[in-house]
Amino acid sequence: MIIKYVRYSEFPDSPLIFCVVVGILVFLMSACAPSPIPPLQMADTPTPTITSSPTPTVEWFPATSTPTGVPTIAGTPTTERTQEVGEIIFTDDFSEPEFWLLGPTSTGNISLGINEITIAIAEPGGYDYSVRKEPPLGDFHIEITTSATLCMGEDQYGLLLRMSSPGSFYRYALSCDGRVRLDKVIHGTATSPQPWLQNNSLPPGAPLPARLGVRLQGDEMFFFVNDQYQFTVKDPALQIGNIGVFARSLGENAVTVNFSELIVQQVIQ
Repeated sequence: MIIKYVRYSEFPDSPLIFCVVVGILVFLMSACAPSPIPPLQMADTPTPTITSSPTPTVEWFPATSTPTGVPTIAGTPTTERTQEVGEIIFTDDFSEPEFWLLGPTSTGNISLGINEITIAIAEPGGYDYSVRKEPPLGDFHIEITTSATLCMGEDQYGLLLRMSSPGSFYRYALSCDGRVRLDKVIHGTATSPQPWLQNNSLPPGAPLPARLGVRLQGDEMFFFVNDQYQFTVKDPALQIGNIGVFARSLGENAVTVNFSELIVQQVIQ
């Protein structure tokens, strides 16, 4: 479109005509201009909500009933035990630190003394253990002497058996008030195949030295204190693993337990 510009001087005698022409020109120019682009309307985008999956809780100790009302069973001397074990696999006088996990922990310390390993828990409610690095064992008979020098009430100590990983093992526990039990821990979750039983091998009260014994044969496990039979558990979950020792504080006090005179023997089939 060709637009002709005119000067006011060309219409000297017609101001009205000049205004009309100018108006027409303004109208034509505005009609040819492109339409303004409307602003973009941004749709509201919902912010994604990140939901974290719950962290699995490690249940190292199953809930148990209080000591009151725990059934009492009399320990029975075992006369056949010496016939059911064979040659010595190994002994340990705790003079070689390379076999055991040692050192300070978050709640205490694990160290070797004179022919003994000591677990000292300084923090109330603490739980510490040490594992013998080799060999892994399947069927065997084990004995170890325990001496709880600082222990009271429901504090615990004892043996770890067939430990296939840090979260899978059997735990044979003796409490400082004279009870025994067996826990099974699988992938960090504990159950109790044998809840607390009062034993007559140790009098309740002040901790005394005790000789813990376990015979493991297939899926059967037989438990002893001072050569007196305590109970039997049949469980196929764990068939081979390492051995260890542990201690646990359940009160507001520290706990110190010594372990010595470890012997592992073959089991006669």
